Amino acid sequence: MSSDERRAGVQNGSPDPSSHATNIYDTEDAGGESFDEEDDDAMDFEPLTDESEDAEFFDPTDEADAEFHDADDGLNGVEISFSMNDGEGDEPDGNQTETGTRTITATAPAPRPLVQVTRSQILRLFGQHGLQDLFRTHQTHASGNPPLDDNEDDDGYMARGTRRRRRGQHHASRYPPIPSEAGKRLMASGTFGESGFYEDKLRKRKDRLARRLIYRELAVNQDTPARANKLISQGLIPSSNADTIIHYNARCYSGQFSDDGNFFFCCGQDFKVRMYDTSNPYKWKYYKTADYPYGQWTITDASLSPDNRFLAYSSIRSVVFLAPTDPTLSADPIALDFGYSGQGGRRRQFTGGYSHFGIWSIRFSGDGREVVAGTSDHSVYVYDIEAKQSILRIPGHSDDVNAVCFGDNTSPHILYSGSDDTLIKVWDRRSMGDSREAGVFMGHTEGLTYVDSKGDGRYVLSNGKDQTMKLWDLRKMMSTEKASNIDANRYTTGFDYRFMPYSEADYEPHPYDCSLVTFRGHRVLKTLIRCHFSPPGSTDSRYVYSGSEDGCIYIYNMDATLAGKIDVSRATHHSRPRDDSSMHPHPYYIRGSRSSEAWKTCVRDASWHPSAPVVAATSWNGWDMQTGTCTTHSWNDDADDDEGEPKMGLRVNQLLEEDASLYDHSQRGGRTSQFRSRLRSQRVQPTGDGDDGAEGW
Repeated sequence: MSSDERRAGVQNGSPDPSSHATNIYDTEDAGGESFDEEDDDAMDFEPLTDESEDAEFFDPTDEADAEFHDADDGLNGVEISFSMNDGEGDEPDGNQTETGTRTITATAPAPRPLVQVTRSQILRLFGQHGLQDLFRTHQTHASGNPPLDDNEDDDGYMARGTRRRRRGQHHASRYPPIPSEAGKRLMASGTFGESGFYEDKLRKRKDRLARRLIYRELAVNQDTPARANKLISQGLIPSSNADTIIHYNARCYSGQFSDDGNFFFCCGQDFKVRMYDTSNPYKWKYYKTADYPYGQWTITDASLSPDNRFLAYSSIRSVVFLAPTDPTLSADPIALDFGYSGQGGRRRQFTGGYSHFGIWSIRFSGDGREVVAGTSDHSVYVYDIEAKQSILRIPGHSDDVNAVCFGDNTSPHILYSGSDDTLIKVWDRRSMGDSREAGVFMGHTEGLTYVDSKGDGRYVLSNGKDQTMKLWDLRKMMSTEKASNIDANRYTTGFDYRFMPYSEADYEPHPYDCSLVTFRGHRVLKTLIRCHFSPPGSTDSRYVYSGSEDGCIYIYNMDATLAGKIDVSRATHHSRPRDDSSMHPHPYYIRGSRSSEAWKTCVRDASWHPSAPVVAATSWNGWDMQTGTCTTHSWNDDADDDEGEPKMGLRVNQLLEEDASLYDHSQRGGRTSQFRSRLRSQRVQPTGDGDDGAEGW
């Protein structure tokens, strides 16, 4: 904007208190397609990620027909001017200043067409990366305004947060190097799987199953059969092609196999937990469904007892429900009130009313007698199932506790808790006289979304909103005394992972990082995405893996290199026709004019079968991510199809029933005819006279 235009825009002198400012959008240099004026709401927008569709600006007057100006290319062509008006008559065309008897008049150039923009359109403009990079170099809250509180539901409450502080740009080299030297030593130690043969690495031979089998039978390299079997099993990484796609009418939040692989559960936003018999991991059977009465927003987590007899599941309330897994038992689930500690009178009956706090994460103890929970009141609770009351509350964090787990499968004494305060704390229940943690893992610069234990009482894995996954060693944790002298809030930006893309320019290495290995490449956005160790049976604990907001499962070697990637988004893309009537009535976004037209996938959880090369992915998946899927992916040597039944890519409903409505009959290709053909072969008996049963179908 020129100096003449600035002088012409505002009268000299202090404006009258009754004056007002009008936001103006210049359509001469930049225009766009029109937004519906009914969408004029500050919250009616979907913030963009790196792969989001470009936002569109619309001209409400339809006087300009130009394409949208990308903010990444700069702010040329976009003018936001302010006209100050005291409301007393018409404003002169120029600025007039009296000096004695002379009047100097500055005449503004001919005005260009100006169109008023709505508040919604300005917020969409702020969502572009160009303005984000511009504002990143300034302190957003330099004026003293407090940042928005981010202590709400991980994805339920619709509040938008902001970064508490913007850092200067940093080069990607500030991240830990890949491959990690510490990770290489772990891979060579034998703790995380077996290393390949030296001559194979030297000749860069491709790790094929056939060659592994030949080497084992011929006893090449004089290797033991046990080690040869481990090398074979750990190389069977499942492919992206889905064996089965289970469709749900609500988003799926978590899903896990039991320790023996015979059971699988899937939690949905419709407050139901579906249970399946997976004794044959390639052909599941529907078991039963358990409900959470009076739930809030969603079922946040579930945990299976060690004997597979009971399933505990939680919502954003202080009550956990315990349901039997036996399909012949139809009794109502038992309510476990974590807010009751045996004090303050008689235990109250849960009727869906007041709740003391919300529960984000729960885990059964190794002996099945206790359940540990991480809650929204910044605490860790331990509940005794036999006593029917909480026996321990640890208010040990300064923010929500999003993840908890036991350190050892055989002992209930060591607990881990991960919080939005960026810390993982280690608790030893045998020495808590002063209610202090035994140690601290410090290194994440944003809040924790999940914590998983290897089960050996030594190694811990965590996912963070700083878009990294970290491996920790209990022997290298930070002492309580040292951690108490460090302000963890100094090293975080308050990044709101639910509605904001993460920029690498915001990353700054934590000066007190005590992790062993840092894994990055996946995206921890939108929701509390989970990570896990791969099982010792089917992979010899060779890998760690995580879901991702981009619709993939990332599988890493222990040296932080990528071992494989399962593309759930590609495998399920448009795998059901759009049907608004069947979608769960709690949309994650306040949808705009185009967001509901896109198929989106976010893998929130994944589970590797303990004895077979099969991974089950639990996802928000569908049109505008309003529905969910659970997909099974097995190792098939990257084949696009197989000769067995059922065919790959089979679509079923939540009861594992083949449903023709899941196939769009208008799609090109032969999937619909293949599906009909399979149904004919299963349901119609041949007549014996040459009729193939077509009339019966």
